[in-house]
Amino acid sequence: MKKIVFATHNRHKLDEVRIILKDYADVIGLTEIGLDEEIEENAETLEENALIKAKYVFEKYHLDCIADDTGLEVDALSGRPGVHSARYAGEPSDSERNVEKLLSEMNGVANRDAQFRTIIVYLENGTPKYFNGIVKGTISTTRIGNNGFGYDPIFIPAGYSESFAEMSSELKNKISHRALAINKLTEYIESKSK
Repeated sequence: MKKIVFATHNRHKLDEVRIILKDYADVIGLTEIGLDEEIEENAETLEENALIKAKYVFEKYHLDCIADDTGLEVDALSGRPGVHSARYAGEPSDSERNVEKLLSEMNGVANRDAQFRTIIVYLENGTPKYFNGIVKGTISTTRIGNNGFGYDPIFIPAGYSESFAEMSSELKNKISHRALAINKLTEYIESKSK
């Protein structure tokens, strides 16, 4: 089975991707290749940030790599936090503070439409391929649920009455922005193996 590095230290994201790709690749994280430092993401787009991480791993370890960047884009905030979602409330990155800041900014706002957007880059033999996933939804007025991570407790995907943080991991892994992007990657890997 093909070994692919997922350029993340986030155990939740790594587990999510491992489950989705389990039949196609042995997915390992940065810790498993001995890379403990954070790879600086300083670009202004999700695509560029994902590529920075993938290139860093490929150039240093010569391993095929997938990397992602995800942004929560809120209509009433002109697309913010977007590319700055992970550090929206400042350094160091803190999900609790990010959620608090967003809820505070959305206090009293009627238009609560938002979308999660994930870009995945697969750097195979040094050549990048991009895959995207978008889930539209709304921002709740309070935190709901204890599962998931990041903004999951305040994001209710369209067509559902529960937040990502209330859903089982099985359901979230079927409908999430990351799952949609990974499924496109999976189709690509499948087509290459035929």
